[in-house]
Amino acid sequence: MFTLQDLQTLKRAFRSFAVECQETSPLYEFLSLKIAKCDDILKLCKHARSGQPPANILFGAVHHLLLNGRKHPLEQFYPSIVTKPLSIKDSFSYFLNFCQTYRKDIIHLLQTKLVQTNEINRCAYLYPVFSYIYDVVKKPLAFIEIGTSAGLQLIWDKYRYSYDERHFFGDPESSVYLTSKVRGGGLPEISWKIPPITERIGIDLHVNDVTEREDYLWLLSLIWPEHHERRERFIQAAQLMDSSDIQLIEGDGIARLEELIAMTTSSSVVCLFHTHVANQFSQDQKNNLLQKVENIGQKRNIVHIYNNMWDLKLYIDSYIDGEQKRSVVGAVDGHGKWFTWHL
Repeated sequence: MFTLQDLQTLKRAFRSFAVECQETSPLYEFLSLKIAKCDDILKLCKHARSGQPPANILFGAVHHLLLNGRKHPLEQFYPSIVTKPLSIKDSFSYFLNFCQTYRKDIIHLLQTKLVQTNEINRCAYLYPVFSYIYDVVKKPLAFIEIGTSAGLQLIWDKYRYSYDERHFFGDPESSVYLTSKVRGGGLPEISWKIPPITERIGIDLHVNDVTEREDYLWLLSLIWPEHHERRERFIQAAQLMDSSDIQLIEGDGIARLEELIAMTTSSSVVCLFHTHVANQFSQDQKNNLLQKVENIGQKRNIVHIYNNMWDLKLYIDSYIDGEQKRSVVGAVDGHGKWFTWHL
């Protein structure tokens, strides 16, 4: 049953998403504010799976249908589809008509898809974090990613990085070039050395295979229409995926955490990480995950890197040789364009 409270919650979600889109996606900002006043479209979102961000999943579904060849005048407003999009101020009536015309198709996607954005540029702040951890522990690292989607963040060491356009890090031969700004200071004082890696394991409720057209297209659909650089990075990173170098598992990463830990080399330090995923966890799931990591830390060296657990800052919870420590890396941009460094 769809209640008035549900409707108000969705209205707030789309207004909040409009704020998130300011200066980065004028189309989604405009449409979000219009949708927040349109009960017909809001009620569509009730078909999404529990915990899914309503704006992301709805916009992803519409974008997916357009990229997949559904013909409609709405495509003329999408910079990802046409080189000279029409004025945004005229877009909403076409968006509403599209949702009415392809209602069944949209509902199917809402019921079967998950918001699993593989934002490659988040590796720009993960790379110095992983290097920092290796500087501290001086041991090989085993990587486990919860909410891995297609696993593109697990191959972070295969990318090339720059933070000031003068110094370059990572793989100097990589076709994937990532940039980010360190706000409030210069580069972190770390060695930037790529650590020895024993395992790369990713888990998600649904693993996206970038070699399969449907999964590839869905991940492209989740990238906002104006974000050409993000789209290009995704396309390039997908070409670097090597299934022999990575284990991708379908399942609940929290429920199966102990099993995943058992798959790693015992002498390595486990790097458990997830970015912009925990906002989809219930409070019980968050508590369960933190408790499991603490319990594992009594027997095994483990480092937990995460954000969106209770705020947008990036945290490191470490359990090394029985010593527990929590550190704040700093604030991070959702698309990895900037981060602050407090370590």
